[in-house]
Amino acid sequence: MTTYIISYRHVKASPLGKLVGLFLVFAFSANAQYADNLRISHQTNFSYKQLITPSVLMIGGAALSSNADNSIKNQIDDWRDEHMPDFHTTADNYLMFSPIVIAYGLDFCGVKSETDLLNRTIILAKGELLFLVSSQVLKYTTHELRPDGSDYHSFPSGHTAQAFAAATFLAEEYKRKLPWMPYVAYGIATTVGVFRMANDRHYINEVLFGAGLGILSMKVSYWTHQYKWGTEKRKKKEIAWY
Repeated sequence: MTTYIISYRHVKASPLGKLVGLFLVFAFSANAQYADNLRISHQTNFSYKQLITPSVLMIGGAALSSNADNSIKNQIDDWRDEHMPDFHTTADNYLMFSPIVIAYGLDFCGVKSETDLLNRTIILAKGELLFLVSSQVLKYTTHELRPDGSDYHSFPSGHTAQAFAAATFLAEEYKRKLPWMPYVAYGIATTVGVFRMANDRHYINEVLFGAGLGILSMKVSYWTHQYKWGTEKRKKKEIAWY
């Protein structure tokens, strides 16, 4: 298996450098696993290897939750406040759903997905419900204050979870027919996470945890689906993680 290691001491000590380093760790590990999974031809069931990416993201998010003044999450937020205090965009409100629009749009245009319309929609609904319930329970139990002080529903980032759940859906449906699609899907999702921090709505730990939660929720929906609905029943496809 291809392995990428990014030592934390190799990343510049600035908050921006730490932020870039954290996202590079995710990007390199995702790309390495994408290449490895292309060599697997008949993986049809759950495997523990598929838990690595969401687990790393969620554990990393939990580990960076310290509220100390010199914590990584506060250093990154302080850098944002100093260098881009007036930044604001609403693009994240729309980008988080765009992988779903792309998936159905491609199918409508004749680029068929892995799963028929009914089963695909049921899988999407289950994944959406799973991450929504999970994220809302966590938001109200952790009671974390947002960086902008607007409310106490900050952990985890729901926008990021939505974006990564949608990205996983798009990647699973088109990774064979369009091998570059996972990069587009997760690139869009990562942009949403960055915008949530740039908008001062979330800390880095909340974005990382949300990303892992979104991926895991949609994966669980695929793993547990029985493909019993519709007249166009298809053989269950390989579920590889990115």
